[in-house]
Amino acid sequence: MSGFRPPVADIAFALEHVVDYDAVAQLPGFEHADLETVTEILDEAGNFMAEMVAPTNRAGDLEGSTLNPDGTVTTATGFKEAYSAYVDAGWGSVPLPEAFGGGGFPRTVGLALQELMATANMGFALAPLLTQGAIEALLHYGSDEQKQQWLPKMVSGEWTGTMNLTEPHAGSDVGALTTKAVKREDGTYGITGQKIFITFGDHDLSEQIVHLVLARTPDAPAGTKGISIFIVPKFLMNEDGSIGERNSVHTVGVEHKMGIHGSPTCVLSYEDATGYLVAEENIGMRIMFVMMNSARLSVGMQGLAVSERAYQQSLDYARERIQGRAIGATQDSPIIDFPDVRRMLMTQKAYIAAMRRMMFLVATYTDVSTHHPDAAVRARANEIVGLLTPISKSFGTDLGNELTSLALQIHGGMGFIEETGAAQHYRDVRITAIYEGTNGIQAADLVGRKLPVRDGASALEFIATMRELDADLAAAGEEFASIRSNLNAQLDVLERTTGWMLRTGATDPNAVLSGSSPYQRIWGLVVGGWLMAKSALAARGLDADGIAETQLPLARFYAEQLLPQAAGLASAATAGSRDLFALDADALADTAARGARV
Repeated sequence: MSGFRPPVADIAFALEHVVDYDAVAQLPGFEHADLETVTEILDEAGNFMAEMVAPTNRAGDLEGSTLNPDGTVTTATGFKEAYSAYVDAGWGSVPLPEAFGGGGFPRTVGLALQELMATANMGFALAPLLTQGAIEALLHYGSDEQKQQWLPKMVSGEWTGTMNLTEPHAGSDVGALTTKAVKREDGTYGITGQKIFITFGDHDLSEQIVHLVLARTPDAPAGTKGISIFIVPKFLMNEDGSIGERNSVHTVGVEHKMGIHGSPTCVLSYEDATGYLVAEENIGMRIMFVMMNSARLSVGMQGLAVSERAYQQSLDYARERIQGRAIGATQDSPIIDFPDVRRMLMTQKAYIAAMRRMMFLVATYTDVSTHHPDAAVRARANEIVGLLTPISKSFGTDLGNELTSLALQIHGGMGFIEETGAAQHYRDVRITAIYEGTNGIQAADLVGRKLPVRDGASALEFIATMRELDADLAAAGEEFASIRSNLNAQLDVLERTTGWMLRTGATDPNAVLSGSSPYQRIWGLVVGGWLMAKSALAARGLDADGIAETQLPLARFYAEQLLPQAAGLASAATAGSRDLFALDADALADTAARGARV
């Protein structure tokens, strides 16, 4: 397995030249977060992740986490030491509020740090990611007392946090959960039930774990309207602020997973555990979505991060592997000299660049939506964040599956051998399209909630914004001609399919849902093509620094060879539901049923 090279140069290029990070740095409260300072921070963070975190990636995969006889969980070799160094360096606190010990940097900077850490070791990075989600929920809804008690050490990373949503019978249908919360005379609640798939539900990285647990009070309404959320710490706290006795939450299993073995995914049992209500009863779903919406962009970034790590390894292998003789060569060649291997490498590199720009675009709009002084600007930015979040999550994670597969393909037979490490990336990234809302759920959210905003005007205005690049592309000359023509053609496809979705949704929502996933992919492809075109335009006249000089060929490759897929998806997006439901369950099983009858 090759080492990890932090892609800070491309991150910095995207921030400066594509997503207008300077506008974020000028927002109130971010005066200290200028691009030069941020780039220095990312350089330092990249070095830290390469030196301290990346070496733990392989051990995490091979060893996993161990459930001990006493119910505690031990992480893989090097995790505890790397996490301690991470806390000491203060990396987790950089994008968090200064009031609780954070650095007060923008969300955009926090996302860049998440990329670097997830590329180094996705399994390890899940602990800080889940902690940040819990922090954001408490920042929005916790009482002043709860914030003071829990946030300072969560912000520093000394304590970690979790999200406890899923139960054996209640996955995406969160409203079906049955974990009970019974109010006690002292105002606390007794929490009883079982939760599964709890990332870093127990571990040895921090002394305290702050679980945020969804549960239902005895008289709560049915479904999602009756869900509340509770702080349930691993250890109770003494009045003097010291850690007290163990709470009644126990780890009864660590899941055996396809990938991210280094992350302990736990089954937790709550047996009249002491919990503290966050905000008020029956608004748990509202609070949960604060955690989920933040996590969805971060999960999209995980798809990018693992793709980057896999790409780096496949590039190294392609440069070193000697096999066959390329056209015109006089001796055996490295496989990077063969056109099809180049196609796979360019596909990885172009998609990774597009994904990176997309994730950071959403992050900058997030910062604008929370910090801009003009309420109208904040509102519009918030609309764009809502529109692009499901697209970014699905595009990043679907491509994560595809690009890690390409990286394995470049390795040939050696990619199928675990010792090379290529398969780990393929296995690790697979979960990202599933958790924090499957990509099908993202598509349903896009067409069901985000597309109808202002009767479709919000989405159509964003398409119009993308079209504004046309004048610059026309003025850029012949080198940009194919980028311009392909982008315009696929913007037309996106606009037509969006019109179909808006017309059809009111009368046949099942038809819209049936085409929602290919429609969502069209959005990802087109937004990616637009951002790559912006990148190429921005690179003109810049010094050939190794990044700028790659932007035009990457944008042209994307426009000519990747972006046209959007047109091919239009038919699936608008086909409706007739044939999806033409065969009932027995008909779908026709071959098996006929065999059984014989």
